[in-house]
Amino acid sequence: MRNLTLDPDPRSGEREVLLGFLRGERAKVLKTAEGLTEEQARWTPAGKLIPVTGVLNHLTHVEWRWIDGRYLCQEVSRSEEEFVPTADHTLAEVVAAYEERAIRTDATVRGAPSLDAPCLGGREPIPGLDLRWVLLHLIEETAHHCGHADSTREMLDGTKFW
Repeated sequence: MRNLTLDPDPRSGEREVLLGFLRGERAKVLKTAEGLTEEQARWTPAGKLIPVTGVLNHLTHVEWRWIDGRYLCQEVSRSEEEFVPTADHTLAEVVAAYEERAIRTDATVRGAPSLDAPCLGGREPIPGLDLRWVLLHLIEETAHHCGHADSTREMLDGTKFW
């Protein structure tokens, strides 16, 4: 059953509703990291799925690529290494980076002239791509990887969140 406290107020306008759903999915992913040791946060079942730190690190990069890259037209990159952060990045640092990225994403979206704002950055501009589509994609991507983190956590220590 959904935790209705995470649901955005439907009267708050489309932009805030979309940001609210993204915020709710972020909160769920962050919940999977609560109470983990560094070793547990990097664990994967027999090399399958993505470690919780990898999910958080990847989602940080996803928001950066779509907001700073596509919307703000800045130079961004992608690397498979983002799925497995190195040992010199602690769980606390990965969580803090994700939370900071969320703040920047939300501020950028709130500062946009509208959700119809074009998102044409990147090596291959996509005509018609707008900020609304990007937000929906970020919600989808975050929910998808929340499932990975939730599965990894359940296999790790039996914890079930939803």
